[in-house]
Amino acid sequence: MVKAIVTGAAGRMGSRIISAIQEIDGISVAGALERPDHPSLGFDAGEVAGVGPLGVKIEDRIENILDSADVVIDFSSPEATLYNLEKVCAAGKAIVIGTTGFLYEGEKKVKEFAAQVPCVFSPNMSVGVNVVFKVISDIAKVLGDEYDVEIIEAHHRHKKDAPSGTAMKMAQVLADALGRNLAEVGKFSRHGIIGERTKQEIGIQTIRAGDIVGDHTVMFCGNGERIEVTHRAHARDNFARGAVRAAMWVVNQKPGLYDMLDVLGLR
Repeated sequence: MVKAIVTGAAGRMGSRIISAIQEIDGISVAGALERPDHPSLGFDAGEVAGVGPLGVKIEDRIENILDSADVVIDFSSPEATLYNLEKVCAAGKAIVIGTTGFLYEGEKKVKEFAAQVPCVFSPNMSVGVNVVFKVISDIAKVLGDEYDVEIIEAHHRHKKDAPSGTAMKMAQVLADALGRNLAEVGKFSRHGIIGERTKQEIGIQTIRAGDIVGDHTVMFCGNGERIEVTHRAHARDNFARGAVRAAMWVVNQKPGLYDMLDVLGLR
């Protein structure tokens, strides 16, 4: 039985992950974590998640509960994730990270820590989205520079980072497939007299509205035709199930940095 700690246990994703764990054989909730000022501290994580009592209270310090677990599933904030990852490394546990919004230095630190423990780091744990990563890479390699590439992503009004981590991953996948440097060709906004679009640029445009869970469309636009690849998430359950799948996989891996393509055998 794989024993997991869920961070952000009272949040939207944390609650769905706890629910997913209850539905899947071979894994259980061994610990739950929230920020120090959260009103759910001390409450039963199962009751907060709406799945009934689990006998696991929500704690505020990961080091107090790490001994009871094999793996940590972390969907929190970049700052909290880096703190948790440091403690995970010290304890020699495995970790699954779905946190987005890292700046360059933060992502660099994740990669450095991940050399010490088994770590799955992915901006989107959905099986479907990771299949899309594979598909758009293959399409881009075939179409090359003769097709303009654009990404449009839409999320709910409460999402704090933009573009989404998934959109940025898509952009990086496309840049790699096309042999481009995303830092040089990424185009994140257009306004006013912008001039003709270059062949090299990869557009990433953001929409924030209502309660959209997550929509991502990649457009390959040529003369006389357009290919669109779209993934629409209707609920967070697909992310949660993917995260649990990753947690059950990563506990059997050697130390190192992995992503969902590794988990799904798509690499």
